[in-house]
Amino acid sequence: MKATYISRENNDVKFDIAFDAGEFEDAQIEVYKRTKGKFKVDGFRPGKAPRKIIEQRFGEGIFMEEAIDDLLKASYPKALRELDVDPIDQPRIEFSKVAKGEPFNATVIVATPPDFEVKDYEGVVIKDVKYYVTDEDVDGRLMEFRRSRSRLVDKDGEATDGDTVNIDYKGSIDGVPFKGGAAEGQSLKLGSGSFIPGFEEQLIGAKAGDEVEVKVTFPEDYSAKELAGKETVFEVKVNGIKAEELPELDDEFVSDISEFETLDEFKADIRVKLEEQNERRAEAEKRNSALEAVYDANDIDIPDVMIENEKDSMVDEFASRLRQQGMDFEQYMKYIGEDVGDFREGRADDAKKRVKMRLIIKAIAKDQDFDASEDEIAEELNKMAEMYHMEPDKLKDVLGEDQLDMLRDDIKNRKAVDYIYESAVVEG
Repeated sequence: MKATYISRENNDVKFDIAFDAGEFEDAQIEVYKRTKGKFKVDGFRPGKAPRKIIEQRFGEGIFMEEAIDDLLKASYPKALRELDVDPIDQPRIEFSKVAKGEPFNATVIVATPPDFEVKDYEGVVIKDVKYYVTDEDVDGRLMEFRRSRSRLVDKDGEATDGDTVNIDYKGSIDGVPFKGGAAEGQSLKLGSGSFIPGFEEQLIGAKAGDEVEVKVTFPEDYSAKELAGKETVFEVKVNGIKAEELPELDDEFVSDISEFETLDEFKADIRVKLEEQNERRAEAEKRNSALEAVYDANDIDIPDVMIENEKDSMVDEFASRLRQQGMDFEQYMKYIGEDVGDFREGRADDAKKRVKMRLIIKAIAKDQDFDASEDEIAEELNKMAEMYHMEPDKLKDVLGEDQLDMLRDDIKNRKAVDYIYESAVVEG
């Protein structure tokens, strides 16, 4: 196989893939071996008829079409790599005259990303970002640790914000009960926001044994469309109230939950960790600001097919996340009352931004001639192999050349993003 670049017109790249007579013949032999059992020829058992007899019986070109398909499946990706062509759509392919014992050519025309000159990505001006750790931040983290070891105890008197109440309730609209509007023995933490807005607040001040009439209005965007915007009355009985009891914040508590012996040591460690989090947060925001500046500085005419493909990818990503949570995408769409097509179209702006940003970063990597060294690729493979509990060499074989090319591109793109940020001018 020989791939030859021909031309580029707008976003369409044309190239030629040539196969010699020997390659074409070998491919037909492989098709014959693979499919000969399908042919019924008088005088021969299934799979035993010679190729020449089958061709005489069914036509000389009986194996040609599938042989051409096999050759293209193997050679098209290889040609793309050799010629550094990045397709964004299915190719259009035209063939020269095909004849037994002769070479043949396939002329390929395929849409590619727009060719543009990336600009203004060096020395972008961004504002400095700093976050400081306060005593209140440390105290808030300490409270999280205390709450992780808290317990609920029975409480006499009135329910307050933060208490957990056990309730029975029955809901009705215009005096008519509705499906899903009743429950018994339901636990509800007041202030959690887990019930309809306004519901929890009306139980503050209630005591065990009280019966409370709660009036609320379902939100306009409520998932159950038949209830959205409806005024509702709930008859609520408070069965019991429990309050959160926190452990004492002292050296003993600290030594139980950490490697530290004193509260002061633990607080100092919390402060250090919060400062590290703030540094990462600040850097992430500055990196994003630098990328946004480069994004705004470059105008690109993006082919519609790239945006459409990206919308599909975003829907697939969302569906995959739902599956990981045990939910079906289409059932979820029905539950929230949204059409799948509308959901997909709602991703249009984000899809366009993702495509444009990806094109810009790739163009910078090319402009700076960034590459991925074998050591860098090996390091990435080692990380992936550890994640998947595989040997790196085995993983490399499993990934194949196309996936390794994507890995190389990821490394080069990360270098481009680093370059944008490291060359940025940070103003206080």
